[in-house]
Amino acid sequence: MGKEFELVARPSPAGLARETGFDLVPGMVARAGPRAAFRFLEFFAARIRNRHTRRAYHRNVIHFLSWADYRGLSLETLTSVHVAAYLEEISPGLAKPSVKQHLAAIRMLFDWLTVGGVVRLNPADPVRGPKHVVKKGKTPVLTELEAKELFASINTSSLVGLRDRALIAVLLYSFARIEAALGLNLESYYCQGKRWWLRLHEKNGKVIEMPCHHKLEEYLDAYVEAAGLAGQDKTPLFQTFRGRSRQLSGRRMRPADAWRMIRRRAARAGIATRIGCHSFRATGITNYLQNGGKIETAQRMAGHESARTTGLYDRRDDDLSLDEIERISI
Repeated sequence: MGKEFELVARPSPAGLARETGFDLVPGMVARAGPRAAFRFLEFFAARIRNRHTRRAYHRNVIHFLSWADYRGLSLETLTSVHVAAYLEEISPGLAKPSVKQHLAAIRMLFDWLTVGGVVRLNPADPVRGPKHVVKKGKTPVLTELEAKELFASINTSSLVGLRDRALIAVLLYSFARIEAALGLNLESYYCQGKRWWLRLHEKNGKVIEMPCHHKLEEYLDAYVEAAGLAGQDKTPLFQTFRGRSRQLSGRRMRPADAWRMIRRRAARAGIATRIGCHSFRATGITNYLQNGGKIETAQRMAGHESARTTGLYDRRDDDLSLDEIERISI
């Protein structure tokens, strides 16, 4: 992708625009008039709610429109041939999923512009993206032994250790994404009947209520009691610490904080696998299925739209593949 048509978004000073830079209107769109500019901004402000998707789609369409503008095209003169040519040009330097994401962003934007009467036809509609079939996810997972060694290596004589053990346990036993786990307040850990539950706010607005595994309940209780959080329902459950004081700051941990903690804990446990926050979701699902769990139930627990997505986290065949490869006797 040549530098001659690259365009860098400069974030605005306020709100959503400051976060994503979506307020930047490319020259091609601005020249099409106020209606086009408004629909462009409206697409990112109102159509896409996930901020990570919004940022990625904005970057992709800005790159495409600046590519087209450099070649003297306008919104009305863009055709499927131009979209296909753009994909051909960027394909050598990008993975197939990234190329498909570029196409999805262009297609969605022009759908929005078409509905709004800015353009007559969507030039991306007839264009097919590269084929990319994934049957197994890339997220590194832990074996059952490695997971137990990780928990055993955490020094729980300190509040830091109790917090870290409890957070890892939430990720492992509830299949939670890191954003949902860090979004928990104390009131999200509640008693119902004879069991304790977690209320997780996952992506796409899904609210998942999960009963706690007995070990998760044990680890959370120990942390909450040591932290003195009882009765502080609106308080973030997983907080950072104030400097070196080992006192909770009241500020919610960020995913980057959790990632650094997990990498540090894994290194201390002697685990060579390059795990991250998402590894515990994949590890929990795999272990659940290894012990007779049903993939349809795992799908509901994980909040997946499709059992096919859940299957990407299933690594039960890894051991089988290793056993078979060791049959080579050379």
